[in-house]
Amino acid sequence: MSKPVLKINDLKAKIEEKQILKGVNLEVKGGEIHAIMGPNGTGKSTLSQVIMGHPKYEVTGGEISMNGEDVLEMEVDERAKAGLFLAMQYPSEIPGVTNSDFLRMAKREKLKEQGSRLKLMDFQKDLNASIKELKMPEEMADRYLNEGFSGGEKKRNEILQMLLLKPEIAILDEVDSGLDVDALKIVGDAVNSMRSDNFGCLIITHYQRILEYIKPDFVHVMMQGKIVKSGDISLMQKIDAEGYDWIKAELGITDETIDG
Repeated sequence: MSKPVLKINDLKAKIEEKQILKGVNLEVKGGEIHAIMGPNGTGKSTLSQVIMGHPKYEVTGGEISMNGEDVLEMEVDERAKAGLFLAMQYPSEIPGVTNSDFLRMAKREKLKEQGSRLKLMDFQKDLNASIKELKMPEEMADRYLNEGFSGGEKKRNEILQMLLLKPEIAILDEVDSGLDVDALKIVGDAVNSMRSDNFGCLIITHYQRILEYIKPDFVHVMMQGKIVKSGDISLMQKIDAEGYDWIKAELGITDETIDG
């Protein structure tokens, strides 16, 4: 089985009349952890939303493919069935639908796409094991999806969904916000447990702290709607020590913010 691969080529996107993404190029393969860093308002979260097909963004150029298939021609649910997953920065609350019901329906649809059937006993066993791995209370399975959850509980719940759905490429958008040090380690361990040739991950973050637990293979810096610099973990360490001013000076960037 070949490794999954997400390819983004010269991607451009706008919201209303404001151009946010201005030519993003990126490739994420199975077995790789990528991190995108950058100041606020440079297009990082927009990139995650465009990949997953948020309707408020208009793609104005470029391509996204998943395992050779045109992602931009897919509906949102088709992107998920194709193996993409987004842990959202601001997960929505869905009153009346329990975590367990939501995950069971999502897992059933994914397996149906693969020509398999969901076995309830196996699903329940996996759900219980994942809740335990994330050190979540057992009753989380029976609570309504994200309703009344703290910020940290919502983020852990996103990782719970990732563990159960086992995507090929996961995008984690600001998954570290709202997490204390102990929760960061738990989430980091959970993501690391997914590492394999069948799983690639793109982490979008402002800070180094989550990357202390999930060591990235590649680090990218995003400014002005583009990836302007890439490197290994040493790039992250230099940013942590010196900030972004040296990159702006090196590239002649005076105003990196585009409100995306």
